[in-house]
Amino acid sequence: MELGIILMMLLIIVAVAAMKLNEPGIAFPFKKKGNLFTPVERTFLALIDDAVGKDYRILCRVRMNDILSIRQSTNKKTSISATTRASSKHLDFVLCSKQDMSPVMAIDLVHMKGKDGYKSQRDYFVSGALDAANIPHVRIKVRSGYTAAQIRECIHAKLPKPQLKQLSPPASQGKSALTNELTGQPKPTRPIRTNKTVPRNPVVPA
Repeated sequence: MELGIILMMLLIIVAVAAMKLNEPGIAFPFKKKGNLFTPVERTFLALIDDAVGKDYRILCRVRMNDILSIRQSTNKKTSISATTRASSKHLDFVLCSKQDMSPVMAIDLVHMKGKDGYKSQRDYFVSGALDAANIPHVRIKVRSGYTAAQIRECIHAKLPKPQLKQLSPPASQGKSALTNELTGQPKPTRPIRTNKTVPRNPVVPA
């Protein structure tokens, strides 16, 4: 009897050891990444933050499904197809309202270098989906020399007029009876000379 018990225990030990040997590696084989963003992404995030950070919250690498929802009247087949396609798409940056975090604008970077580039070809599903949801979509070619002022001007050009009125105006340059419609700042009554030079590296839309 004792011999049988001993043999049974040995079989159990062997079976457990065999199961351990056949198990995959560590269940959580992770380590911390060095950086969340690439150098290009970090540079543009800083530029966008300087340009409109006072007016918006800036989110990075946002899935389209996070800012879009399906219209109630959509049939089931179309809904599933659209949701599936949107789930595989992401946007580099999304400007959100500081009041309610609603999405205001999507921004994608376009890198023409490399074998296939990065978002070098316009994705008409992304553009069409954002257009249907009335979310402006800005595609900016990656290049050096951009300034926060140029990024701000590029964003302003795509914003709907109600959003433009909500933006913080630039510092006042002087007093006058006339008012600039877009910035709310005084407008000169006659042409004046300026030493301001035209930017050498304007923002290049893709």
